[in-house]
Amino acid sequence: MRLSFRILTDADVDAALDDLARLRIAVFRDWPYLYDGDLDYERRYMASYRDSRDAVLVGAFDGARLVGAATGTPMEDHAGDFAAAFAGTGHDLRDIFYCAESVLLPEYRGQGAGHAFFDAREAHARALGRRYSAFCAVVRPRDHPLRPAGYRPLDPFWRKRGYVPLDGAVAHFRWKDIDQPEQTEKPLQFWIKELESR
Repeated sequence: MRLSFRILTDADVDAALDDLARLRIAVFRDWPYLYDGDLDYERRYMASYRDSRDAVLVGAFDGARLVGAATGTPMEDHAGDFAAAFAGTGHDLRDIFYCAESVLLPEYRGQGAGHAFFDAREAHARALGRRYSAFCAVVRPRDHPLRPAGYRPLDPFWRKRGYVPLDGAVAHFRWKDIDQPEQTEKPLQFWIKELESR
């Protein structure tokens, strides 16, 4: 199960839309997102990366099979969602590249995909002249009934990559959890890293 990585653009994204949508639904169904996904919504969401000039979509492949993906866009593309979270932080959204998500099927974890995903997105951010890279992660209560026994958060991995939580930068999004009848609002903490030039 040796992984290869490739930047997807234009026709490649179109060809992979259904696979990308199913991948997001499968991975985000697990803890801590517990997302009860919708295929049509996911197709439309992933197509936005094809249509954004400065976005990046990194695919992880086992042979020809797409088993993981990571995305990113300039932060100002998400100003409507994130401007309030960054208000008062002293950061200009135009300086930041947003690493939107990384998804990988469980059986392929532990082979370096996390680093490959961040390496590709940070390189893309530098090429765009961005000073910072950032992402957000859902915050769940420690006593949440669906928290798996022995769950290990990704905080140590993110810190090893140079990311730190940005004080006061918390976004709020609504989605339907797999065990809930309706959408509920969740807090997502932003993590940020200053990108050194290379």
